[in-house]
Amino acid sequence: MLFFIILLGVVLIVVATAVFKVHPFLALLFSAFFVGIASGMPLLSVVENVNTGFGGLMTSIGLVIVAGTIIGVILEKSGAAFRMAEVVLRVLGDKRPQLAMSVIGYIVSIPVFCDSGYIILTSLKKALAKRAKVTIASMGIALATGLYATHVLVPPTPGPIAAAGNIGAADYLGTIILIGLLVAIPATIVGYFWAVKVGSKIEVEADKEALELNYDEIVKSFGKMPSTFKSFLPIVLPIVLIGIGSIAALLGEESGWINFLKFLGSPSVALLLGVLASFLLLPALNEDTLTNWIGEALKEAAPILLITGAGGAFGTVIKNTGVAEVLQNMDLGALATGALFLLVPFLIAAALKTAQGSSTAALVITSSLIAPLLPQLGVEGAVPLALVVMAIGAGAMTVSHVNDSFFWVVTQYSGMKVTDAYKAMTMATLLMGITTIAVTMLLWVVMV
Repeated sequence: MLFFIILLGVVLIVVATAVFKVHPFLALLFSAFFVGIASGMPLLSVVENVNTGFGGLMTSIGLVIVAGTIIGVILEKSGAAFRMAEVVLRVLGDKRPQLAMSVIGYIVSIPVFCDSGYIILTSLKKALAKRAKVTIASMGIALATGLYATHVLVPPTPGPIAAAGNIGAADYLGTIILIGLLVAIPATIVGYFWAVKVGSKIEVEADKEALELNYDEIVKSFGKMPSTFKSFLPIVLPIVLIGIGSIAALLGEESGWINFLKFLGSPSVALLLGVLASFLLLPALNEDTLTNWIGEALKEAAPILLITGAGGAFGTVIKNTGVAEVLQNMDLGALATGALFLLVPFLIAAALKTAQGSSTAALVITSSLIAPLLPQLGVEGAVPLALVVMAIGAGAMTVSHVNDSFFWVVTQYSGMKVTDAYKAMTMATLLMGITTIAVTMLLWVVMV
């Protein structure tokens, strides 16, 4: 009965968001109350668990999400994201234009939301397609899949951070970033090959039109862009610091120097230092940049924080319904092999993603659902928990179709018909998800 109530809670979320278009924050919150009350939890305990779950997750990852969003907005508005793309194109040249777009997407989407990244780079994509004499659709799918891979797998993107917080892996963000960057590579490669194979056969109206500006003119039209060093610094600095902090933690020593490295490597401090580094990109230090730009970032972060907090509330209620005790009495031997267990979060996240469209919501809900299962299976520590996040992320990218806002951004800005977008974008995300879970399971066998 308890499992049926939890399943009903998940169905409530999916129906509310997919059918009635209720915001995921309210859907998660109402479902948390429903599961708590229906499971027989004392009413005051339901309220306490909702409050504790919401606040607890904000304590561990709230600042990280806000700082990551600020960095992303500044990279977008200052032209740094465009500069990073231009540098990659210079390095890779014109011989493999789709590969260049995939790599650009892979890098840019670490701090910048995939929707925004795609819109920013649309003019560059079209100009390069004309110059290299390839279809715009193939360039669009290559860019979209590159953006998508790191969006669902690599912090400081909010989805993976929320999943890490829900399963108790907030202290292992350094490991999650490194493994996420690794796992996102084969996913990006699959997207690239699909873009070349299928996207090259899709012709859109813009392929027949003359481009108003060529590639060099589009780069110049963007105005004075920041230097390469300044553009990459806000992304590279936090990742390096978190990595150093993770290494310092492994040393296990307690000294002033080690503690200082741990301080610098704590995700909140590392991301805030990344924010300071992003200030070097500001065209001027005035109200427009320091207040309006930051204010816009906070507006973008707000719904993500609320969804993440509501997911934490939902997860805490589930944990305290007594489901852990029920799981303890069950024979979980078939799942205890680990690699097979990873299929459970993958399939749950894939079902949620396909049903309601949001990768972030799929990551949040799935991580909340499986969190009570992990201690019973002995899944703990940096690498195992990081691979669980990867498995959830693999599901959260399977598949992007008409209920996903990113699907429409790619379709509209590429000029593809919906039927063509299904062949190119939807199938690409399906293959990426399958590839990602396969790689994740292989890493489990090798590393755990």
